Amino acid sequence: MKPKSIMAMFAAALFCSCGKTTTTTVTLPPAPITMAVYGKLPDGREAKIFTLTNKNGIIAKVTEYGAILVSVEVPDKNGKLADVTHGYDTLDGWLTNTSYFGSTVGRFGNRIKDGKFSLDGKDYTLATNNNPGGIPCHLHGGLKGFDKVLWSGKQVADGVEFSYLSPDGEEGYPGNLSVKVTYSLNDDNELTWQAEAITDAPTVLNIVHHSYWNLSDDPNSTINDHLLQLEADQYLPTDAGLIPTGELAPVAGTPMDFTKSTAIGERVNADVEAIKLGLGYDHCWVLKKADGIKLAARLKDPKSGRVMEVSTNQPAIQFYGGNFLDGKAIGKNGVAYAYRTALCLETENFPDAPNKPNFPSAVLKPGETYKHVMIHKFSAE
Repeated sequence: MKPKSIMAMFAAALFCSCGKTTTTTVTLPPAPITMAVYGKLPDGREAKIFTLTNKNGIIAKVTEYGAILVSVEVPDKNGKLADVTHGYDTLDGWLTNTSYFGSTVGRFGNRIKDGKFSLDGKDYTLATNNNPGGIPCHLHGGLKGFDKVLWSGKQVADGVEFSYLSPDGEEGYPGNLSVKVTYSLNDDNELTWQAEAITDAPTVLNIVHHSYWNLSDDPNSTINDHLLQLEADQYLPTDAGLIPTGELAPVAGTPMDFTKSTAIGERVNADVEAIKLGLGYDHCWVLKKADGIKLAARLKDPKSGRVMEVSTNQPAIQFYGGNFLDGKAIGKNGVAYAYRTALCLETENFPDAPNKPNFPSAVLKPGETYKHVMIHKFSAE
């Protein structure tokens, strides 16, 4: 029953036709979303944090800073709750975030070769803020992408909505871009992240959610024993700079084949070029074509029994196995996040799509609406 209906009944009880005044105690259902001040940025602006809960005890926290997913607590097979994401305890911690823990990244998530692209006959140069293999590229929106700005958050009917206006020329991208990101949590244990955007001039866009997951109770345990299944028969081979070559290669018969549930560590150190270039798994898989929202990945921790299914409307998913975690990031409860203690499953358009005519277009034009839906569904078995 909705709170409004309860209050209406309460009023009716007070003003009944018998003429007597009745005192009644009404207990309203717990609010599924709460809001608090999380902290202040160096310039004095406040950042709020919102807490979403469902009837099954799942708790998700999101903040205006970076439109970040701060934490997700989900039960294991015995009902024990644990946070299954890497990140920080305080806003001050998130201000040091260089690994994109929990972030909304953009304008263009993943890599753009040489930090350059052409659009409608004009050349654009972006920051080259990443250099895998010693080869510079543009990564996750640049020096100050969407993960490092303060969004404006508010509670909406089905969750929390963050909005941000990215001005023309920000980080080198054309067009004034109006962006909305919404988080929602339902009683089917589905945590949805949804990004929408419109522009007043042609631009390129690939907004991506970048949480790091470890479904065990130990944030310093390896994710190599997690079981992963990807709904993908092809992946994108890369050059030494982790830029896709343009080829779509079959996974069959290679260590890139996750069409069946497979332990991540089973082939992570295989002596094949793709894995050696990525220093492990750091590749984009091409999802099987389907209309609308489709299953992309299924992840399970055999010990805790926790399962996470990822669904999306995007054409690809980047699986990153935490190869660059080195213990330098001190996260929640003082944990130093070590090598391969978390993984990312980032639904997206293809990396370097602005420079690859055979890839799905990443161009957004005036009058069009960009829409990226990503659903994390949690269970235990």
